[in-house]
Amino acid sequence: MKNNIQELRQIAGWSQAELAKRLNVSRQTVNALERGRYDPSLPLAFAIAQLFERQIEQVFQPDT
Repeated sequence: MKNNIQELRQIAGWSQAELAKRLNVSRQTVNALERGRYDPSLPLAFAIAQLFERQIEQVFQPDT
């Protein structure tokens, strides 16, 4: 699954550590999400979308 978490995080001016703290996950999880190595659980995906005030489809896109 593709995502634009890194772009949204940078626009917000947050480090990976800051985003991880806001989501209650590890910085390594944020890094894996940004690199597309980890697909989040549905609750985490909703939490990410809500944090960035986006709909889930605006953050995550299926691989083509």
